[in-house]
Amino acid sequence: MTNGFFGSVDEVTERLAATGYLASPAIATTVFLADRLGKPLLVEGPAGVGKTQLAKAVTEAAGARLVRLQCYEGVDEARALYEWNHAKQLLRITAGRGESWDEARTDIFSEEFLLPRPLLTAIRSEEPTVLLVDETDKADVEIEGLLLEVLGDFQVTVPELGTITAARRPFTVLTSNAARELTEALRRRCLFLHIGFPEEELERRIVTLKVPGLDAALAASVVRVVGALRAMDLRKVPSVSETIDWARTLLALGADRLDERVVRETLGVLLKHQDDIVRAGAQLDLDAV
Repeated sequence: MTNGFFGSVDEVTERLAATGYLASPAIATTVFLADRLGKPLLVEGPAGVGKTQLAKAVTEAAGARLVRLQCYEGVDEARALYEWNHAKQLLRITAGRGESWDEARTDIFSEEFLLPRPLLTAIRSEEPTVLLVDETDKADVEIEGLLLEVLGDFQVTVPELGTITAARRPFTVLTSNAARELTEALRRRCLFLHIGFPEEELERRIVTLKVPGLDAALAASVVRVVGALRAMDLRKVPSVSETIDWARTLLALGADRLDERVVRETLGVLLKHQDDIVRAGAQLDLDAV
C-alpha cells in the first residue's frame, strides 16, 4: 500500500515550501514518484545541501511520524532492527522458578520483551510514517543486507515471532554523502536523487527565506561570494547550510554590505580548514563577484 501523501508534483513543491523547504523541480518530481510508486528514495550529495532536511520536510508536509536510523561505523542489527530486553527476561525467568524451560521460553520471547529499533518501528507503524536511514554510507556493508529485506518487501522476520509485514509502507529516505559506494542491489531497490549545490537564484531564495531581515542586496552578494568560493580548489567548499550560517552571522554583526574586513573576519563560518581560509583570502576578489 502506497502512502499517497501528495497528489501532484506541484503539490509537493507547494507543501514543502510551506514547511520552509524550497525544492527544485527535480527534487519535487522525484519525491512525488517515490510517494506514488511506494519506492525508497536514495538521496546523495555533499554534506549540508538538505538531504536530511528533505525527509524532515516531507514528514511535516504529510503530517507523518518521523522514524530515524542514524548510521555509523559499527551499527548492527540490534541497533537497527530489534533486540530483546535481556534484563527483563532474566527477571521473568527468576520470578518463574519451578517452570519448565518451554513454558518460560514461550513467555520471554513475546511482545512484552521485544525492544523495536527504527526499522522494525517503521514497519509496524500503522500511522503515516517517514523512515529516514541517515548517512547510509557510514554503516558497514553488512547492514545493507538487512536493508535489502526491509526495503525490498517492507517486511521483517523475527524468528521467535515470525514475519512482520508493513500494513502501510513508510515513505523511506536513505541519505548518503558517498563516503563509500553503496551496493548495486541496494540502489536497484530505490529511486535515485542527487542534490547538489542549488542554482544562484534558488540559493538566494533559500537564504531570504531562512534569514528574514537580511537585506536583499546583501543576500545576493552572499550567494555570489559563496559561488566564487565553490569554484576554488578547496578541501571543503561551503554548502547551503554554511551559506545560511554566514548570512545569519552578517545579520547579527549588523553588516549592510560585504567588504574585505567583514569577509576576512567571518571566513571561518564558511570554511572549516585553515589552508582553505588562507587560499580564499588570497584568491577572493570582491570586486569581481
